[in-house]
Amino acid sequence: MAQNQGGFFSSIASSFSSFKNQVHGLLGYEGLEVINPEGGTEDAEVEAQRGRWKQEERDSYWRSMQKYVGADITSMVTLPVLIFEPMTMLQKMAELMEYSHLLELADECEDPYMRLVYTASWFISVYYALQRTWKPFNPILGETYEMINHCGITFIAEQVSHHPPISAAHAENEHFVYDITSKVKTKFLGNSLDVYPLGRTRLKLKKSGVILDLVPPPTKVNNLIFGRTWIDSPGEMILTNLTTGDKVVLYFQPCGWFGAGRYEVDGYVYNSDEEPKILITGKWNESMSYQPCDLEGEPLPNTELKEVWRVAESPADDKFQYTHFAHKVNSFTTAPKKLLPSDSRLRTDRYALEMGDLSKAGSEKSILEEKQRAEKRIRESKGQEFVPKWFDQTDQITSTPWGELEIYEYNGKYAEHRAAADSSASVEEVNVSTTEFNPWQFGNVAETS
Repeated sequence: MAQNQGGFFSSIASSFSSFKNQVHGLLGYEGLEVINPEGGTEDAEVEAQRGRWKQEERDSYWRSMQKYVGADITSMVTLPVLIFEPMTMLQKMAELMEYSHLLELADECEDPYMRLVYTASWFISVYYALQRTWKPFNPILGETYEMINHCGITFIAEQVSHHPPISAAHAENEHFVYDITSKVKTKFLGNSLDVYPLGRTRLKLKKSGVILDLVPPPTKVNNLIFGRTWIDSPGEMILTNLTTGDKVVLYFQPCGWFGAGRYEVDGYVYNSDEEPKILITGKWNESMSYQPCDLEGEPLPNTELKEVWRVAESPADDKFQYTHFAHKVNSFTTAPKKLLPSDSRLRTDRYALEMGDLSKAGSEKSILEEKQRAEKRIRESKGQEFVPKWFDQTDQITSTPWGELEIYEYNGKYAEHRAAADSSASVEEVNVSTTEFNPWQFGNVAETS
């Protein structure tokens, strides 16, 4: 594991480039690239016929999507609900909180390098949930998601922009403060989709006061239409301690032939002089471990590899590949008193899909989207801009590896709202089938034809 002048990372980056050149030669149905991570080139035609799409749906959708090849389809394409899961992107953002006990360990830890081991493992832990091949619903402008009853955390997320789609979230307990502004950029490649995470993440550990910044790797969704969909996130994750200059650099291995290298993550914790201090290795769908190392990146004598995180057991044969925590995120057991009417749980399309009614889910999704367009027309006729409730747009524009991002900051108003609601003697029972979903700025606008 030598680490001289970037030897470790330059060599695996070279392997990644070679892998891409090889794998792009795998062609399947109708000339589209179909990649079976568990097989080779000879089964591409057979693999193309698999997946959740019916033959006629697959052919029809491909004909309608051909014109978008090479484009960013983040908010320009209407997708059928048969590929959706009963959860929104705001809820999926909250799944990062599952293993937040790692942040308690980081906050209480005196060793600055072990703090980075714990926090890096926390950021890696969410990839087990992100591998799900079902698509979450895009949030409606003004939609929110609230979560409590997990490790003392208060979590609030809000859809703060529709074009471009931007979400903001804030989470806090006695150990940490987490803030993110998230925007996604995509590139449609026919039967695959490259997803670039234009986001700014800030994690503050309260005891030490250190502030951490995350740059995650991009993601690739393979076999989007033809074949069995699967997800990979090859590339670098960089977690930087903005207070001290220490950092973690981890490389997510790309999936090679017959699954070689899939899920594997390797890298180091570096001090501010870019000297390796701790090596980190594991699989993002299983566990992560660490071991002290020398300046060459080799394990120190008389030390051993120790596990820092392991994925929790998941339900067997779950329809949407949900974890136990994902079910909690989607339930009212994690909802506070006086849940905001704009909460994702109350969406009629999401609930219909959860109940297994795809036809109703599709029609309710169309109704909500048309209401969103109608409200935009009202807003424009009044000459008004949309104003988020719980986050404020700042003048900051930050650069990411994949483009620039407008920054939204938590304004503290949700804490005031939550304190007032929690101190109230009345408890309003929320029923998803009878409580109206209402994220609208101008009241409940009626859908128009």
